[in-house]
Amino acid sequence: MPGLHHVEIWVADAASARAEWGWLLERLGWRLDATWDGGFSWRADGVSLAFAESPNVVGDAHDRRRPGLNHLAFHGGSREEVDAIMAAAPARGWRPLYADRYPHAGGPDHYAGWIESATGFKAEVVASPSESGTAPER
Repeated sequence: MPGLHHVEIWVADAASARAEWGWLLERLGWRLDATWDGGFSWRADGVSLAFAESPNVVGDAHDRRRPGLNHLAFHGGSREEVDAIMAAAPARGWRPLYADRYPHAGGPDHYAGWIESATGFKAEVVASPSESGTAPER
């Protein structure tokens, strides 16, 4: 069966990550699936996104510019829903990226917003194709 089962992201502080990511994931329709000492996971459409502390973590911030994960891109619903998330993100500790090119930083047919967490993780919130034109898959 093809498809993504889960993604695990190591974090330096699970409690901070839960506050940071919990707002965004809940807003995007994900549901809290499990919690444990030092971690938690959210689920949507059969995919789990887990955040966990590990004694093997080096440093306390993610650097998306290094080899590895650059960002996670999420379905954000309508353009209005993406706009609402982008407007609310700074009050939740997320810094808007590419604000001068919002909402078309990914091209004229790609309606999306990019935000960066306080710990350096980048998320892209993409308007549904029916609401944003037909952008090629990236």
